[in-house]
Amino acid sequence: MNKKEIIKNYQLWIKEATVDEDVVKELQTIISDYKQIEDAFYRDLAFGTGGLRGVIGAGTNRMNVHTVAKVSQGLSDYINKKFNTDNRKVAVSYDSRIKSDLFAQVASGVLAANGIEVFIFPELMPTPCLSFAVRQLGCVAGIMITASHNPAKYNGYKVYGSDGCQITTDAANEIYKEIEKLNIFADIKEISYETGLNSNIIQYIPSHVYNDFVEEVKNQTLIDENSEVNKNVSIIYTPLNGTGLKPIIRTLKEAGYTNITVVEEQKNPDGNFPTCTYPNPENQEAMLLGIEYAKSYNADLLLATDPDCDRVGIALKDKNGKYVLLSGNETGLLLLDYICSRRLKLNKMPKDPVFIKTIVTIDMAERIAAHYGVRTINVLTGFKFIGEQISVLEKDGKEDSFIFGFEESYGYLSAPYVRDKDAVNGAFLICEMFAFYKSQGISLLEKLEELYDAYGYCLNTLYSYEFDGATGFKNMKSIMVRLRGGLDKIGGKKVITCLDFARGLNGLPNSDVLKFMLQDNCSVVVRPSGTEPKLKIYISVSAKNREIANELDKIIAEELRKYFLD
Repeated sequence: MNKKEIIKNYQLWIKEATVDEDVVKELQTIISDYKQIEDAFYRDLAFGTGGLRGVIGAGTNRMNVHTVAKVSQGLSDYINKKFNTDNRKVAVSYDSRIKSDLFAQVASGVLAANGIEVFIFPELMPTPCLSFAVRQLGCVAGIMITASHNPAKYNGYKVYGSDGCQITTDAANEIYKEIEKLNIFADIKEISYETGLNSNIIQYIPSHVYNDFVEEVKNQTLIDENSEVNKNVSIIYTPLNGTGLKPIIRTLKEAGYTNITVVEEQKNPDGNFPTCTYPNPENQEAMLLGIEYAKSYNADLLLATDPDCDRVGIALKDKNGKYVLLSGNETGLLLLDYICSRRLKLNKMPKDPVFIKTIVTIDMAERIAAHYGVRTINVLTGFKFIGEQISVLEKDGKEDSFIFGFEESYGYLSAPYVRDKDAVNGAFLICEMFAFYKSQGISLLEKLEELYDAYGYCLNTLYSYEFDGATGFKNMKSIMVRLRGGLDKIGGKKVITCLDFARGLNGLPNSDVLKFMLQDNCSVVVRPSGTEPKLKIYISVSAKNREIANELDKIIAEELRKYFLD
């Protein structure tokens, strides 16, 4: 978009964007600053399989009531073309972020004006609850207002299909085409949220849906009446000012856990996230206050969930009293082994058990699964692809074959009742696993070392290289072409094969991802980020011990570095 078009668009917004006082004020504030105007209007906020995500503010490149309304109109047009009149229902949820409740109401008003029934939670709810509600209520779609783990200035709009998964690439493309047809001010049908409620075309989701969700989570227990488990273990929990407080505390208490302390400063929903700028349990900063609480209470376990409660991170006290943060991969390995071993013990292992992981998730998980006779399915990066595979199993009448899925970015699911990662389920099973082993005198850190002794130590690391602007984009493309030319060795390890997912391997969608399988159970994955101007490199190293693995990781990373910095 050129400067003339940007200014014209800005002037249109000055005239038409009068609904939200914050938008009106910001438009006036930037009136003399072309650089800010350009950033806000040089493009429309991108819509894809992850929906929308962007900075809250005024303009076409921002999250605001107008961009939300436009996407909701495009989604409505898609639904009305795709589905018959008897089945046009959409579930809506939202998290604690700034304007999440407002955006949810705007989306609901647009859907309702287009003759679509809306079912919305009466209060903020986690992403997995939305996925559950879509399926439970027989909806054709779902909307979750969240920017997941991003900083406070962001918000987002995720769209789910009737299967409870985030929408497929094909669906996203069809919805995008509908959105592109629209004038953001002239083509939006909308009624007020209150009018929709009064006419019953917008309804609150009944309480039994949430209750049923909690029961499904508790049903995933792998403890029976013969198991001796001390549930009085000291647990510190922080929802990081998000949606996790009510469902996680309720689930744990109803399951019998009696010694839970919540981090007071991060207890209540607050989209400003005043105690951590990046509310992501993957980030050490987000865990610091929880660790201080754990020290103060001499707690056994720290749990933290992100704002929309689909990711969970943990910290454990070691023999020296120091709190150790586990990676998503380490927690996933522990859960996989626990689930497999307990299912076998309780005779709950299905006939054809299936474990699903993403291609960048630790390869050691496949060896654990194989040990228990569990089949591994590898999918592209993103939990939606795990959800899609569960739906494939369901269509084949093998839904119960799914026993676990996880990704390295702290996402876990142990049953098919939802089709997205579920931190309520993850937190529940982590607490159960912790208490079970502790009752046997085994810490989770000791259990992790047992796994490394049995399967070999495995280290997974992530390296990112930034490529800004049009030139950077071209450089990323040329690097991927160069790597596709073939490598014989990486870090002294022979390349056994190179999996090029651009060709749609194993029935997966085409994706610009390369995975180099190296000797000695090592691998390297290279892929451009889907949301940032970055190339990401995932290195998985198996070795006799941590020291050797760290050294080999450095060698591989340094050798690959030349491809990205030349």
